[in-house]
Parts: sequence; structure tokens; C-alpha cells
Amino acid sequence: MSISNCPNCGSDHFVKSGIIKNRQRYRCKSCSYYFTVNKLGKRIDEYYVNKALQLYLEGLTYREIERILGISNVSVMNWVKKYNIKRPANFNYHPTYKILNASELASFFQKKENISGAGVVVTELGDKFMLIKWERFRD
Repeated sequence: MSISNCPNCGSDHFVKSGIIKNRQRYRCKSCSYYFTVNKLGKRIDEYYVNKALQLYLEGLTYREIERILGISNVSVMNWVKKYNIKRPANFNYHPTYKILNASELASFFQKKENISGAGVVVTELGDKFMLIKWERFRD
């Protein structure tokens, strides 16, 4: 990784100045600021970013998404802010979700009472399936 400018003053006049924690250290000739090359952050596969945002739009909370995907709720919150995702406000329904394998999913849909009066979305989640179901609030 190469550095093009000093992060403090923006100057392109700097020299190498040792190694700190196995990273090259530099000193700016203009402002005498010491800095190192930025380290690469942990990258999360785009599949999980898309899946997290999809689950958020389906009505799941950040903590529920964290438990399901194993990704920090703060990361999900940051993605929602970054991509300016707005969840539609509909207060007449509430989502419930289940994680099922293929045979459990098939038997779920065989029972009419499981899907009558509700909306259902099924999404693939690794080798299992997530079933999200909306039911009307009962007053």
C-alpha cells in the first residue's frame, strides 16, 4: 500500500521513519507529523451486507439480525445509514421469523393455518431458510 499525502497537512513531501508494529512509519517534511500506512479493515462479504439490509427491510431489529447472521448490530446500523435505507412504517403488522431446513419448510407450507391471514417471505440463509411471517396485531 502506498501513501500519496500526509494525513495532517496534505503535503506530498515525506520520508520513511522506521517501522512500528510491522507497518512502515513516515515523517512529513512540511509539518513533522509522524504517520503509518492505514491498515486494511476486515471486509464482510457483500452477500451478508445485502442479506442484513434485506432482513432490516423485512422488519427485523438490529439485534435479531446480529443473532441470525453473526454480524455486529453496529455494522448493520452503519450499513443502513451508509445506504440510506428507510424501512416502511406499517404498524398494523408485526414480523415473526423462523429458521428452517428444507423439509421443515415444506411441512410448514402444507398446513393452511400457518399462512392464512399473513404475509410470508422466504429467504435463503446458507444451508437453511429463513421464513419471515407478518400477522395482524390482535386487539
